[in-house]
Amino acid sequence: MYKKLILILGLLVALPALSNSALFDQHFNDYSENLSDAQDVNKDGIFIFFHLDDCPFCQKMERHVLNQPKVIEYFKAHFLNYKINTKSNLEMIDFNGNDTNERFFAKRHNRIGATPVLAFFDLKGNRVVRRTGFANQQDFLLLAKYMVEKAYLKEKFVRYKRKHR
Repeated sequence: MYKKLILILGLLVALPALSNSALFDQHFNDYSENLSDAQDVNKDGIFIFFHLDDCPFCQKMERHVLNQPKVIEYFKAHFLNYKINTKSNLEMIDFNGNDTNERFFAKRHNRIGATPVLAFFDLKGNRVVRRTGFANQQDFLLLAKYMVEKAYLKEKFVRYKRKHR
C-alpha cells in the first residue's frame, strides 16, 4: 500500500517536468542542422529558452508557462524549440556551422546576461525577437505570435502588445 502511494506521489511530482520536456525538441546540438530541419518542415523559426538551473524565474516559467497545453501546441506548430543552459560547456555547432559551446553561444553570440531569455530566430539563423525575464502564458504566446506574424519588422513588441490586449 505504501509503495503504491509513494509511486503515485512520485509521478505527480514528476508530471510538470515531463510535460515541460514535451515542448522541447530533441537534437544533437547542431543548430545549423536544426535550422535546416525547421526549413524542411515549414516552421516559422526556432525558439531557444536560455536558462540557468538555479534561476528562480526560469524555474517559474518551466513550472507555470512552458508546460501549458496551449503553449506546447502553438510552439510545436510554429517552431522547433530548444533550451540552452547559459553556463554549460556542452559542445555545439552554431547556426553558421561553427564549433562552439553553449556558454559561449549564449554569452558571446547572443549577449545573454540575465535569465531567462526567450529568443526567436528566423530561418536564416538571425535572432529577430528577444525578451529577457519571466513572461506569463498570455505574454509568451503573444510574443510568439509577434514572431510568426513578422510584426517585429514593423513595430516594437510593446506597441504590438498594446494593440492586441
